[in-house]
Order: sequence, then C-alpha cells, then structure tokens
Amino acid sequence: MPENKTPNAPTLQILSQYIRDLSLEAPDIPFVFEGMTKPPKIAVNIDVQVKKTPDDKGYTVDLVTKITATRDDTQKTVFLLEMTYGALVTLTGTPDQIEPLLLVEVPHLIFPQVRSVIATLTREAGLPPLQINPINFAALFVEKMKNQPNATPRQ
Repeated sequence: MPENKTPNAPTLQILSQYIRDLSLEAPDIPFVFEGMTKPPKIAVNIDVQVKKTPDDKGYTVDLVTKITATRDDTQKTVFLLEMTYGALVTLTGTPDQIEPLLLVEVPHLIFPQVRSVIATLTREAGLPPLQINPINFAALFVEKMKNQPNATPRQ
C-alpha cells in the first residue's frame, strides 16, 4: 500500500541523542534534610539552543536545564543540577517549517529522556527522585517569537 505523503511536508530524523554536560552538586547530603518540615523550593529553567552542524547537513538541538532546590527555612542549597542534553537531527522543509521543528518538535521528542536522567540522577544522589513537569515547548516558541520577531536558529 503506498504511503500518503503530503507534497512539501517537512521531514525530521533524530540521528543521535546524548548528554553533552552534566553536573550535580548536593553539598550537604545527607544532612541537609535534618529538621526540614517543608519540601524544598525548586526552580527549573530550561532553554532550547539550536546550531547548524559544521558540515551544514543538520542541526544540534540542546535542552539546557538548570534546577536549583533550596530550603525555605535556611535558604541552604539542597542541590544544583545542570545538564545539557542534545540531539543531532536532519530535516527538510521550508524555513517557516524548520524553525518550529527545531524549537518545538525536537525538544518535545527528547524531553522524556531529560526527565528520566534527572529522576535517576537525583535518586542516585540520595535525594527523592525529581519528576519535573512536562514543558509546553510550543508556548515557549510563541513567547520567543513575540520577544524576537526576527529570531532564527543560530548559525
């Protein structure tokens, strides 16, 4: 049975996924929890960064994540986690199709692995496993376009 391909439909292929950089600092483990009556305050910051590959045949898409957990009562750092998780992708499409693929679809596809690494790493560090909430990358893209109407993937 023939495939029903739409003419000029964009294509996307993830060639590889990888951890580019990873750091976890938990300076006072296991004593940081002594006397803690409230869960720590957790701040999550995720940025999407896109670059063309040196051979101009694809792109790298990185999710740069920084998570800081602090105690409410003492403001002590419970942990600081920084990770850059990336994907090497190839795609076809018009310029107006490529940008949303790179800034919305690829992050959406690789985000489950980011969540898994974070949950595993925090658990292995002796912390409760952190399950960060899903991210609406489409909303982030719309916000970015509002702030930078001429934004394009970095070369």
